[in-house]
Amino acid sequence: RSNLSSNCSPTHTYSFSAACSVKLWASAFGGEIKSISAKYSGSQLLQKKYKEFEKSVRVEEIDGLKLVKKLAENMEEMFHKKAEAMRRLVEAAEEAHLQHEEDPNLQYEYFNAVLINEVDEEGNNVELGKEFILEPNDHFNNLSVNLSLSVVQVPTNMYNKDSAIVNGVYWSEALNKVFVDNFERDPSLIWQYFGSAKGFFRQYPGIKWHPDEHGVIAFDCRNRKWYIQAATSPKDVVILVDVSGSMKGLRLTIARQTVSSILDTLGDDDFFNIIAYNEELHYVEPCLNGTLVQADISNKDHFREHLDKLYAKGIGMLDVALTEAFSLLSEFNQTGRGSVCSQAIMLITDGAVDTYDSVFAKYNWPDRKVRIFPYLIGRESAFADNLKWMACANKGYFTQISTLADVQENVMEYLHVLSRPKVIDQEHDTIWTEAYIDTSSLLIARRLSMCSFWLILCRTDVCMSPSFFVAYLQRNKGILLGVVGTDVPVQELLKTIPKYKLGIHGYAFAITNNGYILTHPDLRPMYEEGKKRRKPNYSSVDLSEVEWEDKDDVLRNAMVNRKTGTFSMEVKKTVDKGKRVLVLHNDYYYTDIKGTPFSLGVALSRGHGKYFFRGNVTVEEGGYRLQLLPTYCNTDEHPEHADLSQIEAIKLYLSGRDPHLKCEKELIQEVLFDAVVTAPLEAYWTSLALNKSENSDKGVEIAFLGTRTGLSRINLFVVPEQLSNQDFLTAEDKEGVFNADHFPLWYKRAAEQIPGTFVYSLPFSSGPENKSVVLASTAIQLLDERKSPIAAAVGIQMKLEFFQRKFWTASRQCAALDGKCSISCDNESINCYLIDNNGFILVAEDYSQTGMFFGEVEGAVMSKLLAMGSFKRVTLYDYQAICKIYAESSDSAHSLLDVSVPENEHDFFLVEFNLYSWWHSDLAATAQRSGRTMLVPCDTEYPAFVSERTIKENTGNIDCEGCVKSFVIQQIPSSNLFMVVVDNKCDCKSVAPITMDSLTAAEHNESLKCERLKSQKDRRRPDSCHPFHPEENAMECGGVLGLEPGVTATLLPLVLALLER
Repeated sequence: RSNLSSNCSPTHTYSFSAACSVKLWASAFGGEIKSISAKYSGSQLLQKKYKEFEKSVRVEEIDGLKLVKKLAENMEEMFHKKAEAMRRLVEAAEEAHLQHEEDPNLQYEYFNAVLINEVDEEGNNVELGKEFILEPNDHFNNLSVNLSLSVVQVPTNMYNKDSAIVNGVYWSEALNKVFVDNFERDPSLIWQYFGSAKGFFRQYPGIKWHPDEHGVIAFDCRNRKWYIQAATSPKDVVILVDVSGSMKGLRLTIARQTVSSILDTLGDDDFFNIIAYNEELHYVEPCLNGTLVQADISNKDHFREHLDKLYAKGIGMLDVALTEAFSLLSEFNQTGRGSVCSQAIMLITDGAVDTYDSVFAKYNWPDRKVRIFPYLIGRESAFADNLKWMACANKGYFTQISTLADVQENVMEYLHVLSRPKVIDQEHDTIWTEAYIDTSSLLIARRLSMCSFWLILCRTDVCMSPSFFVAYLQRNKGILLGVVGTDVPVQELLKTIPKYKLGIHGYAFAITNNGYILTHPDLRPMYEEGKKRRKPNYSSVDLSEVEWEDKDDVLRNAMVNRKTGTFSMEVKKTVDKGKRVLVLHNDYYYTDIKGTPFSLGVALSRGHGKYFFRGNVTVEEGGYRLQLLPTYCNTDEHPEHADLSQIEAIKLYLSGRDPHLKCEKELIQEVLFDAVVTAPLEAYWTSLALNKSENSDKGVEIAFLGTRTGLSRINLFVVPEQLSNQDFLTAEDKEGVFNADHFPLWYKRAAEQIPGTFVYSLPFSSGPENKSVVLASTAIQLLDERKSPIAAAVGIQMKLEFFQRKFWTASRQCAALDGKCSISCDNESINCYLIDNNGFILVAEDYSQTGMFFGEVEGAVMSKLLAMGSFKRVTLYDYQAICKIYAESSDSAHSLLDVSVPENEHDFFLVEFNLYSWWHSDLAATAQRSGRTMLVPCDTEYPAFVSERTIKENTGNIDCEGCVKSFVIQQIPSSNLFMVVVDNKCDCKSVAPITMDSLTAAEHNESLKCERLKSQKDRRRPDSCHPFHPEENAMECGGVLGLEPGVTATLLPLVLALLER
């Protein structure tokens, strides 16, 4: 490397002449463009105004631990409020059921969710389809709802007017009053519901349901995760599948579907494995021989892929299979890595020639801690008695599955058995599910459930103690009534976080007991392909996938184990669609949220991110020509505030005339201070706009300002129709949104620049076809010291053509006395570029190269700049990427590695769980078999580039094939830009371009798949566990259809059986 001195000392003739000229051009352009940027942004005026208020400002260091504890308390209070609403539903349901006398002949017209407002050919309302008033409501995503009544949905495979359904619907009408009362008490509540063990689902507010194109609604509340989690305890499950010769054909098909349905009932707190047996044992996933895996979505999908590989032959040795299952459960339980709670063996077979009591006597009696659930496949009942005996002798339940249509209803029976201990214990555990996406609104919500049994209703994720209990003689039957619940939007959590205290790069996040993300700014659960779609494993993205720099999971494990503490590390935050990187040093503070399985964390970036300041002004001093986002006052809670703007709400709040209006007092004080300090900018911008001699060619289009409190001011120097690019005004791009909860990209990048300098960029959100503007922004610091917080940022939008013209004008300057310079950007022998600190081209002689990465155009020069240290490569990882898989190769893994590409470069900086990479190649194989293209989750590695701030100028020579290529790079003063002048007489085509393309992170070979399947991160088991109860009636263990004379042929024999228990 040869650094040029400030007086252009020659290293050789070319670099001497070029370096001096380039330095002159860079200085001329830098002075001109900074002058324009400072003048039209008003940066110097604003800096002066903040200085004037310096004495009335108090700078404070943020106490991260104190802050995170306060936030956790706020969230705990919010969660408790939702839980109280569910408790009221539990008590109402229990009371209503207690007062109700079952009437097998009861006739009752209820509002059926599918049939409401339906009419027949004569225009009359159909049965169960009475008129039901529906009105659009903003609170429910503008869906048409009824805030006075609930509706009832009954699964398509169940009879709407079955006696058990009608009786349950009738007594649960009492919940309507409580639904309405809950909503009036807490208007932030959204959906409330009751999922009955009989199968019907009552939902408030009432809304019309629409079946699919086949006239079917497959929804059954009892197989939803929230219902199952609320009703049962965590469990370890071994599924034994008979693959002897007699299982060929339809029986094996039914067996596969039964296994798949059982997997549907398992959640993130459960563990499982599947073993097929005939004369030998066959672990469905051989890699997992002798262990269990967590029942997350990815693992379950992986096992489903392998079910297709099962085929029937030979003789079934059930005793060997049972022995293996018992040993596996016992050994895994001793490791402490599983649920350490309920244990079960699911036996799927077409018969058993023995009762195998010797096996049970050795491994399970007398404690009977492992329940046995036999599923008899097929219509034959010759061996039914043996299987039922196994169930009864081991606190399980026996069912027979004759057709595919029987599978789901029969599989569900085991859940009622597992719920009995909880019922008899009269425990009402608080349970919260992981985040999910509401398909109607595409809003992430977290589901709260409560359980109530027999007369203890189970509400989704929360179970409360009953106000009474059933007579003791009924308790051992442990009948579950159902589950009540509510959805809690993640936005409700975010409202408790004062983002303005977290600084520009700071954020709060929360995780579950399994380490999965509840909320995090880098969690992106959706991807787009024409329309927004949920990613397959969006609800189980681990914290380690977004905070990936924590290689040893120190932060993650501390939070999973509900500790309170601090942690620090250097992080690489990608911005601008993943094309740019900010290297920050974050301090993390974390604690648990009591009463929930969640832990909360706060990240603060060192430097300006650790400080904030308080200013003080009166209301009258503030100007109100500004824009505020709905963060300051809650205008949603009470209808009378709904039409208030934020400015009007602030005025009303400060007047003290409305005690019901809730506002952030501290934030309002700070935003008023910012309003006062920044008010003079409005007049300044107006004077510039009125001066016709200024900006005559309308090169500067917009001036903008943002402060740390979310206040923004925008001034147009041209009418909106004449704007070259309106993205800045519409802010459709997420990174461009500006409010007190989110700082836009131009603000974040300006904060990391040296104070007093501007950062220039092409907005990538415009797309390659519309790179028509340049944004320039600079940060305004409060104090002249490193600890100073950033008070605001200002900037301008100018036409790209205007910006480029200034560059070319500057590059024609010449310092030679005779006016004849040895080099010029007009010369065909050299190429001139203007690039930014991340290597993207803003100006090039070939206009089509605008916005491209410099390494793609001048690969040899970029390689040399990296070698010399002028730029450095930063390697980034994306564990939520979506890749395309083309099924063109005979080798599915080869196909994935060669042609999988992240969609739209880094647009899907949405990545999905790295533990699931084995799944990608499985899907690749599926894609290959079906001959189609698929989008699948994948792990990617990709580069970003950043300039070295300390190197202002450089020259270099590149030895190519038979010639030497020379170049000069010179920093543009007071900016993030560099001028690069390249000698193009020497062609270095032998040097490959440097691209920003992503690479698949790892090969998808069998050993890697196996390693990832086996890997299990730290997790915290739920506090509640109810595996069995000594008073449980173990003889309620199922029946054999067609054998028991007392059971008549009805549409719902299993539901009736449940009523009898």
